[in-house]
Amino acid sequence: MTPRGHRERHRTSRIGWLRAAVLGANDGIVSTASLVVGVAAAHAARAEVLLAGVAGLVAGAMSMAAGEYVSVSSQADTEAADLARERRELATQSHAEHEELAGIYVNRGLTPDLAREVARQLMRHDALGAHARDELGISEIVAARPVQAALASAGSFTVGAALPLLTMVMAPITMMIPVVAGGALACLVLLGGVAARTGGASAKVGALRVLFWGALAMAITAGVGRLFGAVV
Repeated sequence: MTPRGHRERHRTSRIGWLRAAVLGANDGIVSTASLVVGVAAAHAARAEVLLAGVAGLVAGAMSMAAGEYVSVSSQADTEAADLARERRELATQSHAEHEELAGIYVNRGLTPDLAREVARQLMRHDALGAHARDELGISEIVAARPVQAALASAGSFTVGAALPLLTMVMAPITMMIPVVAGGALACLVLLGGVAARTGGASAKVGALRVLFWGALAMAITAGVGRLFGAVV
């Protein structure tokens, strides 16, 4: 029981939306900036670069939403199947399930007698919830939420992709590539640092991680654009 006035907020509650949002924003910045840089490196006009960028934004946002929804839905289906199986076993093999739960608590450090008593009381209170949490590792905090993940991913991708497009529109045509690349890398550093800090990790490590991969992606795409000398 949590003491009155003592409320704890754990970062694991952010896992679902944070992962999808960071992935979406990072992908939006990197893919759109790389596309803009690659097309610009092929000596395309500003209008052509903008058209390619907007098309990439729309396609990418829809792809991220669909991908996240399908992926997380598969996870949710697996969780539901495991819970259904556990429910059947509790109905037909209650004693075996009690011993299984007690064994888990023994492995965590409880004495056998105490483990059996804890398992008995937890199963009397919420048998399925106890087995879902301690046997399957499924809890309300980390449970799959497909719609939330899809919306977070698509929305953050759109915001991330809009940044290099706005930079491209405002940049002089002769400075488009360095301005877009520099702006995108600055956004990636900020995103990586904020995401790492939100998750409780080192902001510096998070920033350097996304900076490296973002710079590599844009460098390769720019090289492809210059190599072929055509809009790709």
